[in-house]
Amino acid sequence: MKNLVQHISGMLLCLLLSSVAYGLGKCFPVIGGTVFGIVIGIIAAFWRRPVWLESGIRYTSKKILQDSIVLLGFEMNMASVIDVGGQSLLVIIFTLTASFLTACLVSRRLRIPAHVAALVGVGTCICGGSAIAATAPVIDAAEEDISQAISTIFLFNILAVFLFPALGSALNLSDAGFGMWAGTAINDTSSVVAAGAAWSQRVGNDEALHIATIVKLTRTLMIVPITLALAIYTSKKNKNRASKYSLVKIFPWFVLGFLMTALARTLFPIPAAVTGALVWMGKFMIIMAMTAIGLNTNLKKLLKQGLKPVLLGACCWFSVAAVSLIVQRMTGAM
Repeated sequence: MKNLVQHISGMLLCLLLSSVAYGLGKCFPVIGGTVFGIVIGIIAAFWRRPVWLESGIRYTSKKILQDSIVLLGFEMNMASVIDVGGQSLLVIIFTLTASFLTACLVSRRLRIPAHVAALVGVGTCICGGSAIAATAPVIDAAEEDISQAISTIFLFNILAVFLFPALGSALNLSDAGFGMWAGTAINDTSSVVAAGAAWSQRVGNDEALHIATIVKLTRTLMIVPITLALAIYTSKKNKNRASKYSLVKIFPWFVLGFLMTALARTLFPIPAAVTGALVWMGKFMIIMAMTAIGLNTNLKKLLKQGLKPVLLGACCWFSVAAVSLIVQRMTGAM
């Protein structure tokens, strides 16, 4: 409760701006509230704000987003969650491989440090900044390496929210095809959910949002075996140093929350009015989270990081997006 009180000011700012974004999204459904949220946040970020707002904004961008995903589970049937998650595994395996191979080959060509390449590769193929934060201590990455990787991934997170719905329309993807593509090819959970919400608002149904969310959460679980493998590799490479690996710290616990709400929705006769209100709240909280992410965007800092990490991130992103589409086409998942 004490922490919540400390965060309240920044959260109220996000609530105010996201309410404007929500209204604009209703007026212009082709764009959607999530896109308006991130744009309003980015514009507002140019103004210098009091330091005491920062903790609430950070809390909204991460914790409120995770809570919103848990609430989305009330609209899911557990059988569908298992079915979609199982169908996505093959695509996820191929995109993981594509990201790591691209990061390895391109980083050598551009002479990018191995730690930066590993963090960008992990951030692209698993879950963006969360994967980078979990992997950095495992491979003993320096602060500068972490900053470059997070800035690179963050740039493509922002671009994905704008580009993927438009590209999906140009490629004539179905709702299910777009959901699978967004869930396997967009870096961060927040951007996956935002792109799925933007597509769903555009077409007038939530199928793409549901599939994108399930696929992304399935992909997020890959953080456990990947970081474990890196921990073993690092400990063998540096035999005199114990690798810093903690399953409890890196495990995405909000995924379990999502599964629990989906299970409750499947097993218990919860009134439709209740689940509808909870799901609406979850979708509004997504807009709040994207607004907070926009407020945390420092475009000047992103441009100062240098072009090599950005080029590496672009190559990884393109390879993952292309492989996802190819595998879906070959398996008939589209």
